[in-house]
Amino acid sequence: MKTQFYPLLFLLVLLQSCETKEVEKKWTGDNVLKTAVFQGISLLGDSLITDVDTVAQQDQLKKLFEAERAYAEEPSLDNLIWIGRREAYLGRYDLAIRTFTKGIEENKNAFEPLRHRGHRFISTRELDRAIEDLEKAADLMQGQALQIEKDGMPNAFNIPLSNVQFNVWYHLGLAHYLKGDFESALKAYQSCLTVSNNDDLLIATLDWYYMALMKLGKTEEAQSVIKPVHEKMTVLENDDYLKRILMYKGILVPEDLLKADVNLENQRLQYVTQGYGLGNHYLSLGDTSKAKIIFENVVASGFWSAFGYIGSEMELTKLRNE
Repeated sequence: MKTQFYPLLFLLVLLQSCETKEVEKKWTGDNVLKTAVFQGISLLGDSLITDVDTVAQQDQLKKLFEAERAYAEEPSLDNLIWIGRREAYLGRYDLAIRTFTKGIEENKNAFEPLRHRGHRFISTRELDRAIEDLEKAADLMQGQALQIEKDGMPNAFNIPLSNVQFNVWYHLGLAHYLKGDFESALKAYQSCLTVSNNDDLLIATLDWYYMALMKLGKTEEAQSVIKPVHEKMTVLENDDYLKRILMYKGILVPEDLLKADVNLENQRLQYVTQGYGLGNHYLSLGDTSKAKIIFENVVASGFWSAFGYIGSEMELTKLRNE
């Protein structure tokens, strides 16, 4: 027997979960419900708030309903993970973490839900919990064949590029990096390189690997790591990371990186990603004042789920404590 779904009723239950802290909820007319939900505390001590809009996010809500329906018809781990992924795309990391936790509890030897929960613990700034999940996932996936991970938000070519193993090592490296444990980050990125089996993954890994080396003062090694990177690499998704590396190599000038308009929704991620790389580059040159301005501009974007934003939080926290 198939379960019947009532989208509006389901949405109300989703938004009114007793395990979340609503900051504000209001009807704005035409059955549009806008809800602000607390998700965590930033590295700077600010509240992280997700705004859910039943109209603006209609497409993502529809995909969440479809994931719920698929799980009702076939309660597999993969279908459960898709519910969590869809919840995360709505900015409801609290619900996604709860869903992935269910997957972990019901599948003790599965590394996939640990990979996703670890990722979302980074989103909510729970870095120690992220590291714990991702290290366990790394142990469980040893000896497993590379597992392609379908994209929830496909690229323009609709070609999935990443694999689960890559995402475990990549996010583990990021969690260590954001904690300032650059040695541990390097170890994770070294493992990540072994499963970076296309130019997009290679570029993303090398960018963070390079920055971790620079944080440790290993300038020559950092330059050696990115030496093979060139302008004609086949990059479908990670062009922002490629531009950052080309800047590190001196092929692009810093001004080339911040041409994105932070006020345009489709360019905000580009602005934040390139902004963190540029600010960090100025830090490595000793230009703290210029770096601080860029980090503050990134944080002012409000796009707090982006890794470049979290990195900017980390840097501003350090600068304020110096």
